[in-house]
Amino acid sequence: MRNRSIVNKRLLFMLALGFSIALILIIRLGYVQFSLGGWLAEEAEESWSRDIPFEAERGEIRDRNDEVLATNISAPTLLIVPRQVQNPVETAAELAPILQMDKAEVYEKLTEAQSIVRINPQGRKMEEATADEIRGLDAPGLYIAEDNKRHYPNGRYLSHVLGFAGVDNQGLTGIERYYDEHLKGDAGYVSFYSDAKGQRMPGMADRYIEPQDGSHVRLTIDDRVQTIIERELDRAEATYDPDGAMALAMDPNTGEILGMSSRPDFHPEDYQDVPPEIYNQNRPVWSQYEPGSTFKIITLAAALEENLVDLDHDTFYDPGHVEVAGQRLRCWKKGGHGQQTFLEVVQNSCNPGFVALGERLGKTALFDYIRSFGFGEKTGIDLDGEGQGILFDEDAIGPLEQATTAFGQGVSVTPIQQVAAVAAAVNGGDLYQPYLAKEWLDPEKETVVRRSTPDAKKSVISEETSKEVRRALEHVVAKGTGKGAFADGYRVGGKTGTAQKSKDGVYLKNNHIVSFIGVAPMDDPEIVVYIAVDNPKDTLQFGGVVAAPIAGTIINDSLQAMGVEKREDQLEKDLDWNETPLVEVPDVTGMELRDLHVANYPLKLETEGDGTVVTAQAPAPGEKVANDSVLRLYLGDKSTEDD
Repeated sequence: MRNRSIVNKRLLFMLALGFSIALILIIRLGYVQFSLGGWLAEEAEESWSRDIPFEAERGEIRDRNDEVLATNISAPTLLIVPRQVQNPVETAAELAPILQMDKAEVYEKLTEAQSIVRINPQGRKMEEATADEIRGLDAPGLYIAEDNKRHYPNGRYLSHVLGFAGVDNQGLTGIERYYDEHLKGDAGYVSFYSDAKGQRMPGMADRYIEPQDGSHVRLTIDDRVQTIIERELDRAEATYDPDGAMALAMDPNTGEILGMSSRPDFHPEDYQDVPPEIYNQNRPVWSQYEPGSTFKIITLAAALEENLVDLDHDTFYDPGHVEVAGQRLRCWKKGGHGQQTFLEVVQNSCNPGFVALGERLGKTALFDYIRSFGFGEKTGIDLDGEGQGILFDEDAIGPLEQATTAFGQGVSVTPIQQVAAVAAAVNGGDLYQPYLAKEWLDPEKETVVRRSTPDAKKSVISEETSKEVRRALEHVVAKGTGKGAFADGYRVGGKTGTAQKSKDGVYLKNNHIVSFIGVAPMDDPEIVVYIAVDNPKDTLQFGGVVAAPIAGTIINDSLQAMGVEKREDQLEKDLDWNETPLVEVPDVTGMELRDLHVANYPLKLETEGDGTVVTAQAPAPGEKVANDSVLRLYLGDKSTEDD
């Protein structure tokens, strides 16, 4: 009995133990089934699946009028699944000549111990014809992924602003880099399922995740203005063989950049063949150098705002130099300008006169205005690599530093800072933040999803002061050192600059950055243009000689392209000894051709058409042109009306 009792207890114990183990297994299986089932299924699916990626299309970059500046073109990519390649020797022999590779190198790729293999660079971003040849092989294990690559239809045009995208469609410089997150979109893919040997699993459908394309961006750039800038910089390069050149145009009333270019430039699709020091140097935002006399606009605006000068009645005698702290600071004109009004000091870009204005302001006020106009800090333009310039440390500013700063020497600024500051000086006194991205568009609906608005950071001078600055700058172009920028009918104002370059703390000889900053029309400014040419060769290195004429042409042609009307109340230009007056084009429409030949107009006549009566003409009546310019006449028959 005792033995049977022991046996029964053992049986009960074993039964309880077995029941407990079974219960634990059931609970565990239930947990796995209901709690971990989804996760395990995903993990299994992940281990079976192979993804063929589909790149999203980067958003287009366009100008303000929807001219396409950067877009995409199809560029398929080859993907290899080595475990699915049934005959690697034969496949390598067929694929090698298509990719223009060695057969052994292709064989090595086809037999790699990887789930998916790419061939760089031959199999990346291929021509469509190459991809079609590979598809025609119908070889197991070879897949063509539908990729694309960046295309810049205008070549070198606007290259530093646009920047470029790399082989993986990531933005590397310029707008492409700054707004990469908005432009790049999200990639999609097709998944197929394979077993442990890499073979496709029958009965399991492929899964397709559609790529989400990037947003389009509409820039503030005006293609018409940019084209003119590119043309004029090309001419400057051909004429002066400079070390570099740059141009920048901005709407002074909004901060919108209308055009921007640097030389040397590059083709964004060939960036790998270009040294980084070229594609990384967007000079209008990156360069930092002494501004020279263009900086005098800030000193002028500050003195006017503080009521320290009357341009018409206050006078200044310039002997050609001024002594400051034991140093002789010279005027550019040997012997000086003699007795002048301060309006003439501005016209003549007289250094000693601006030293006097700086002394009237005093150190604290002068540098307060300089900082208020945005110098010494970045403007915040939406481009990487912006410089912030260098100002004297306030504790280190003595009489000499104060004097040289007043006429633009001894400080370092960027072109974009100068343009923003001068825009504030002429637009009524508001300092705007420059910007390039105007609107963002949905890639499918083409609707605006986000819009940038002008950002007036502060008011620096009054409207009355701004009006006086405009008047003075118009006199510079009509009567003074900026006459090369004169554009008939557009009331151009501006200031020349000739800045010495230094190396190891010593100024270089015959090596200057010559510049001009121009504004028009001066009664209601619509464009500010800055031009700088670095070390022009075989010419007098003065801003008025080299840069002013370039700026004048850009301003004149841009305002015409923008549809800005000419003004009638323009200051008459003071002609130099070698200049002849412009001729006003007469209205000859309706005249007989024979009468024109005896009218003795100082113009060259060219005709088109077979008639005897002028039906149209170019240039239009009232325009002023150089003596002996061509007047093109369009001829037709004289119209008659029945009485």
